[in-house]
Amino acid sequence: MRLTDFKVLTFDVVGTLIDFDSGVLSAFRTLGGAAAERLDDDAIYAAYMKGREAHGGRSSEVMRDVYRHAAAILGFPGEGRHAEAFQASVLGWQPFADSAEALGRLRRHYRLVAMTNADRVALSAYAHRLGNPFHDTVCVDETGRPKPDPMFFHYSLGRQSASGFRQSDILHTAQSQYHDIGVAHALGYATCWIERRQGLKGYGATPDPARFTTPDFHFPSMKALADAADAAFRAA
Repeated sequence: MRLTDFKVLTFDVVGTLIDFDSGVLSAFRTLGGAAAERLDDDAIYAAYMKGREAHGGRSSEVMRDVYRHAAAILGFPGEGRHAEAFQASVLGWQPFADSAEALGRLRRHYRLVAMTNADRVALSAYAHRLGNPFHDTVCVDETGRPKPDPMFFHYSLGRQSASGFRQSDILHTAQSQYHDIGVAHALGYATCWIERRQGLKGYGATPDPARFTTPDFHFPSMKALADAADAAFRAA
């Protein structure tokens, strides 16, 4: 299997292209005040994930409730202004330093498709910061079900099929073993794992997978993927 075998790269956005872990930590440590100073990162991640599990709606709307839920666990201030500040911070999450440049290079070789559990409002903000590189976008507003639900992938494949692409043309690219790599592999997709937490323990603010899935391709960053793709297409 070679990178030149594919015509479409489908991408997880939040966590793969957008620095989700840093966004969560920065906001919670800022809003938590003195109570945040005694906590390690994993305690904050765990409370955030419990809040997100309890409030699974549209990311541009429910993150204030996610904050309130997590704040009650962590002993952080839970007033309205803190919750509103966290909601605003989510729409301001920033790309990884290599994301926009790598996507620009990958766009020379592939059709780029965003596949994200973010809603349309949040996705629009993130895509703008990435330089609007996507040929197509699929978000939870359209699918009605978030990843790792297989229906999300079925919906996306239908959209790409309408443009003349087959499943065998697609390489699904993501950092989340839980939301993306495991289910994509089970559905028969080729997969590319961007291991954003290489050298760090655990999965950060992403749930642990039931089991680890070995991907078809594995890179520590988007830059490394773009470098490999450029080299492969030059050789071809």
